[in-house]
Amino acid sequence: MREQREAIVAVVRRGGRVLVIQRGPHARLPGYWAPLSGTVEPGETQEQTLVREVREEVGLHVSPTAKVWESRTDDGAYRLHWWTARAEDGPVELHPGEVSDVRWVTRQEFALLDPVFAADRVFFDRVLPRL
Repeated sequence: MREQREAIVAVVRRGGRVLVIQRGPHARLPGYWAPLSGTVEPGETQEQTLVREVREEVGLHVSPTAKVWESRTDDGAYRLHWWTARAEDGPVELHPGEVSDVRWVTRQEFALLDPVFAADRVFFDRVLPRL
């Protein structure tokens, strides 16, 4: 069995909505709608990964607030550490190839997006309402 990698999922919030992206053509599993995520690099904390990934993929500056959940990818290759973060005001700038589209969604709006990952549905249905 291969070693499980560590990754973060950024639950970026602004005005009662959560930022989700549609993965671009160069991303792993393109076309899926999901919160921003990324692999924790050697020597990097989860919080540093969150800040770096959000800045790289959508150009926003965020402040991590709390780790709120943990899950695994559908294929078991990654352990996902879910962090909430506050986004500073400013425009979203899509990283070409990595991000095709972006939306600020409510829980109900996320339920209408397709395709999405199973763990993301669980998060939006069960975890987000308690935050």
